[in-house]
Amino acid sequence: MEATVAKTGTEGKTWGGGSAPLKASYGKMMMWFFIVSDSLTFAGFLASYGMSRFKFIDAWPIADEVFTHFPFLHGVEAPMYYVAFMTFILIFSSVTMVLAVDAGHKMQQSKVIFYLFLTIIGGLIFLSSQAWEWKTFIKGEYGAVETHGGQILQFLNKDGERVAIGDFADATAGPRVEQTKENGIWYERDADYQPSVSFEQVKTGFLANDNLLVRIPNKDENGHHIVLSREESIAKLVGDGNMIVEGANLRHNEYGHPLFADFFFFITGFHGFHVSIGVMLNCIIFFNVIIGTYERRGHYEMVEKVGLYWHFVDLVWVFVFTFFYLV
Repeated sequence: MEATVAKTGTEGKTWGGGSAPLKASYGKMMMWFFIVSDSLTFAGFLASYGMSRFKFIDAWPIADEVFTHFPFLHGVEAPMYYVAFMTFILIFSSVTMVLAVDAGHKMQQSKVIFYLFLTIIGGLIFLSSQAWEWKTFIKGEYGAVETHGGQILQFLNKDGERVAIGDFADATAGPRVEQTKENGIWYERDADYQPSVSFEQVKTGFLANDNLLVRIPNKDENGHHIVLSREESIAKLVGDGNMIVEGANLRHNEYGHPLFADFFFFITGFHGFHVSIGVMLNCIIFFNVIIGTYERRGHYEMVEKVGLYWHFVDLVWVFVFTFFYLV
């Protein structure tokens, strides 16, 4: 017995969308299916981030103290300003995409070209900004000492201002010694990790400067990092200090708990991958509009389908920005 295939229209073709179901074409339906499934993926990542942050809430870095940089404004504290700028650019690109879709409905080729171009530029600015943010996060600014138990020790002066380890490390305390299998229980190759100063140089410089204190990631009842007294700072650094950490990677993080860096790289990187795909799709559609592909088809539905994807990545970033940077 042969299967019966429903036919629609006078052409006798297998259903391809049309006015049912939900008055959406097959292509738009599939895009919505993808968006729903990918939304669940991002929801799982953000839920994992939330649970990890709740578990290590006392040692979790404060975003306002991590993302304080702005390009070309060296030494200026601008907490979250650049992340807010990135968010504005991405939302603005979503507006230009709406205008491109609207122009496509009106069969206005020149306006579709213009607004798609602005959308692509917005996506490229966002990606380059994210690359700069990653570079700054990986490089670090102040440096810290990691204890044998994995706790991060940051350094302040008695006025409560952060101090970079390179500013007080004593260069006369001896050159940095490469870790090998012979002089340590475990070691890392210099090609993988090479701090600018050694732990001995930092320890010697700290002991010689009475104006320095140690701050630990754990927070007090007011939600502020705990600052140790001078005596407690010396005991903590000398008795438990282990290695120098500059910036952040998947194993060490000068800003606090290493899981913070793991989630930062994974969630923002996964979203950045989606934005990259969106920019490439927009570029393909952009050139098709220029050569008149959709004019000949008599509709700009492809622009609308790619627009759905672009709005999705914009909306996801709003949730990432809210839960990762603001909360």
